[in-house]
Amino acid sequence: MANFSVGFVGFPNVGKSTLFNALLQNHLVDDSNYPFCTIEPNVGIVKVPDIRLEVLAKIVNTNKIVPAPIKFIDIAGIVEGAHKGLGLGNKFLSHIREVDVLVFVLRDFIDSNVERVGSKSPLDDFQILMTELQLADLETLEKQKAPRVSATKEETAQWQVITKLKKALEKGSSASQISLKTEEKHLIKSFSLLTLKPIVVVLNSDELSLKQKTPKFDNHPIIRICANLEAQMDQLTEKEKLELLKLYDIKCFGLDALISITYDLLGYITFLTAGKLEVKAWPILKNTKAPKAAGTIHSDFEKHFIKAKVANYKDFVSHNGWVKLKEVGKIRMEGKDYIIKEGDVIEFITSI
Repeated sequence: MANFSVGFVGFPNVGKSTLFNALLQNHLVDDSNYPFCTIEPNVGIVKVPDIRLEVLAKIVNTNKIVPAPIKFIDIAGIVEGAHKGLGLGNKFLSHIREVDVLVFVLRDFIDSNVERVGSKSPLDDFQILMTELQLADLETLEKQKAPRVSATKEETAQWQVITKLKKALEKGSSASQISLKTEEKHLIKSFSLLTLKPIVVVLNSDELSLKQKTPKFDNHPIIRICANLEAQMDQLTEKEKLELLKLYDIKCFGLDALISITYDLLGYITFLTAGKLEVKAWPILKNTKAPKAAGTIHSDFEKHFIKAKVANYKDFVSHNGWVKLKEVGKIRMEGKDYIIKEGDVIEFITSI
């Protein structure tokens, strides 16, 4: 199942659900690999695009490909004043606290048949959304009580972080804009502050505005997507998709980029396994050591880890698999302190 989740956030009528449905339509994982991939109408598990998997599958002669999964959630539309519980505010805030990455879907298309909710520009909509999250965080922190005289060092340190963040939020800054040490972040983790979450900005554009210059939204990653265009993808052949990319002078479809960016934002990398039964992508955090990575396959693998048989993906492909790699000495046998690298092709050796 997915290691992390991404929430679509936005005002009503911005095309949020259209984008979400297009995402599920074109990227939904094979339910034979991930049972319950469509958990409920507004939640779906989608696959991380990875062309390496098909290449590996041909080399090891298997038909089963299992991409890395991400959970996407279409969160109820927000209205100004959500932090006070207006509209579906309370439900919105409870759902948004559960996700790891926020995707702000902002309207950047003209359609007289669809009423505009919020402001008249994507930048203003972005600021309203940020303000709602900041006010919600401020409310969370204001509920915390000052430590007693007999407080522990940890409680005192936590209060110092709370005070620092409250001052910043009162001035209109987000928690993510404040420099916090790792131990300070740990002290406030239980609060699930919304403005500490990574944010991706999606400009839902029409065909005309796809090529327009993209404004800046603080330092958050920005993607232009035409929801109506993306929704047509499952009806096109690969050739037609490439022609469409060329027509609009775009390098890749927005939803592909969105999946990859959210994956990277959380600091994940992928290691690969390639056997006769299946080829599979395994998401792990950067700087994960070999035994921990083995544990993502099966908890017993971590307990009984001996070593890892490792090859670089490019070497694996250029030498057509393990046999030739062994002949030319390109296989590495790594121990417990080995840090997994992006694209490592691995077989774990255990005492089981």
